[in-house]
Amino acid sequence: MLHVINVQSWTPERTCFSTKADSRCQFNRCKYLPGKSVHQHLHIPILNGRRFSVRKHFLTANAIGLKDEESSMKKTIEEELRNLGVLNVDPSLASHKAHLQYRYKNYLQQKQAIEKHEGSLEEFSQGYLKYGFNREGNDIVYREWAPAAREAQLTGDFNGWNGSEYPMERDQFGVWSIYIPDKDGQPAIPHGSRVKFRMKTSDGIWVDRIPAWIRYATVDPNNFGAAYDGVYWDPPPSKRYEFKYPQTPRPEAPRIYEAHVGMSGPEPRVASYLEFAENVLPRIKANNYNTIQLMAVMEHSYYGSFGYHVTNCFAASSRSGTPEDLKFLIDKAHSLGLHVLMDMVHSHASNNVTDGLNGYDLGQRAEESYFHTGERGYHKLWDSRLFNYGNWEVKRFLLSNLRWWLDEFHFDGFRFDGVTSMLYHHHGINIGFTGNYNEYFSEATDLDAVVYLMLANTLIHNIQPNATVIAEDVSGMPTLGLPVSEGGAGFDYRLAMAIPDKWIEYLKHKPDEQWSMKEIVSTLTNRRYTEKCVAYAESHDQSIVGDRTIAFLLMDKEMYFAMSCLQSLSPVVDRGIALHKMIHFITMSLGGEGYLNFMGNEFGHPEWIDFPRKDNGWSYDKCRRQWNLVDTDHLRYKFMNNFDKAMNELDENFHFLASSKQIVSSANEQDKVVVFERGELVFVFNFHPKKTYSGYKIGCDSPGKYRVALDSDALEFGGYGRVSHDVDHFTSPEGIPGRPETNFNNRPNSLKIFSPPRTCLVYYRVPEIAVPEITVDTDDSNLVDKSVLL
Repeated sequence: MLHVINVQSWTPERTCFSTKADSRCQFNRCKYLPGKSVHQHLHIPILNGRRFSVRKHFLTANAIGLKDEESSMKKTIEEELRNLGVLNVDPSLASHKAHLQYRYKNYLQQKQAIEKHEGSLEEFSQGYLKYGFNREGNDIVYREWAPAAREAQLTGDFNGWNGSEYPMERDQFGVWSIYIPDKDGQPAIPHGSRVKFRMKTSDGIWVDRIPAWIRYATVDPNNFGAAYDGVYWDPPPSKRYEFKYPQTPRPEAPRIYEAHVGMSGPEPRVASYLEFAENVLPRIKANNYNTIQLMAVMEHSYYGSFGYHVTNCFAASSRSGTPEDLKFLIDKAHSLGLHVLMDMVHSHASNNVTDGLNGYDLGQRAEESYFHTGERGYHKLWDSRLFNYGNWEVKRFLLSNLRWWLDEFHFDGFRFDGVTSMLYHHHGINIGFTGNYNEYFSEATDLDAVVYLMLANTLIHNIQPNATVIAEDVSGMPTLGLPVSEGGAGFDYRLAMAIPDKWIEYLKHKPDEQWSMKEIVSTLTNRRYTEKCVAYAESHDQSIVGDRTIAFLLMDKEMYFAMSCLQSLSPVVDRGIALHKMIHFITMSLGGEGYLNFMGNEFGHPEWIDFPRKDNGWSYDKCRRQWNLVDTDHLRYKFMNNFDKAMNELDENFHFLASSKQIVSSANEQDKVVVFERGELVFVFNFHPKKTYSGYKIGCDSPGKYRVALDSDALEFGGYGRVSHDVDHFTSPEGIPGRPETNFNNRPNSLKIFSPPRTCLVYYRVPEIAVPEITVDTDDSNLVDKSVLL
């Protein structure tokens, strides 16, 4: 029922009366999609980039109570602001309460605006069902937001690149659209055809661009330096991959295998999705990882960018195969019980014009562009463009991009790249973060970006409650890893980026005797309460040309000729393998609530990563993985791989990463020994290069009998087998119960162990087992079953 009223004072929406499920919105600008029964769609008119008021006389009955609804929304916001959860977690944030309340209020207002004008955050994020190429009935419909264009055409293989016969129509919001009916019952644009958006600039020049929402893009491999072409991707049902396996639940603690599909093969070329699924996934599963993080998935025209200069956000990189091939890889990973994350690059975009999103920047104002204008829209260190996160259409584009990868490809979550650059107007350039809260909550903070991340995390977790979302942030911004409902940014984890820097500092600049146990422990445990971290000793960053893997820093040139078990063990390799195991394991066990390893580093892959480029003669030699090194039985790489497999298995069996119990009882500088408890396990790391400790006393929590759970000195790990695994270690009580100051290292119990140099040992408490004892009741001669604990 419609009511006639004067609503001059209520201005934001335009009204579209589309009453049939198969009719089209007259503005091509709403959440209405074919197949939905919608009576009316609301539009936000924009004039010169600003919303303007219109006089309306027709509203749905729901609009009658708008003022009451807005009043209710206002009360809800005020109530949530009064009870901001982040302030309860960290009372020291109180001095920045106004900042945190302002950003949370901004988030709530934007979310409510989206719900009001688009239906919901979830519907808003389905922009890919309207923009780009879609099927509507017997038509292919193509829409593109390009407000700076004066005219527009669709061109491609299907029309002989003659766009004049396929002009597009512009609505008042700068959205261009065209309906292309089927011909003889077949799509007018065949699947796999090349297509481009052709637009006329304000100078009267026609330019071709890849559609912003394109789902596949390719380049002519025989034409060096050629620009990419957009490809219309709509395979027939017989060629469309159908997922066979359910997505895996979120692990209680992620053990992440970071991988790059293109460089995952042993040959000097780009490997395919299918090859990765066949050859690499089984290795990941065998080493007891439970999560994969795939790099360089979004299309990027420059291979050497490691996938971080994205040109086409909705397209899977064509270097490694088709979108259907990628779906097969993800489905295969799910069949193995692996959680699959994707490197998500929303921090910046390639500045390529001909084949990137930057091509839609024709010098217009920021309100009509994906990017900021001037210096604010350019990252001078990355040579890339920076998104305007405050723009309505940019939010639609980026949020829809997230949902596209979740819905279409069944990814289980994301690792957001370059979050530090997003959080601050200075992008972290030449900034040394000290932990002072004024560095995080000030005018330097990009609130538009923070609010976008809050919306993104809300969306992801609403769509997939089991999703895992990780932030790559070096600044350590407080609240980044707290729920949005409490006023946080909503990430599940942040990367502990200070840890690899510390290891590189030690390996390059400090002899073993000068390693500080307290400094190592401080670096590994320096994280915020209730905000989870993913620890790593090295990722792809530490392997890129100009730097080297930890194994190569430790063993250098001897990795070329001294890794054979058929020859005597050199002191350099002996030290290198021992410290490689210790560095990775103490990072895993003490550094966070999750762990990450980059492809190949689990077995000490030598050298570095160098993508093909002009300066190296376009060589792929350093852009591959030499799996033969770990597969060759007489080479010592297998020892590091065996230990990697064992430490992951230890967490699988004892769940120490997920435990909140983490107590460091000793970081002895003289002995070079670190002792700590994580979960129900006791860890002992002896970093001393020479000293063996016999009868070494360590503290623990629970009394009882302890045995070795993991020993880096075992023969299968390239050690000397000096620690006996069949010895029981019984605890002794320490001090007065309830008075930690009287205990040994503040622990109520202790045990004595044998600790060789450069080794790590883990002890578990042997559970008490109830064993039945049969006795005779002399009164009635009935057998009585008692139990004693052994």
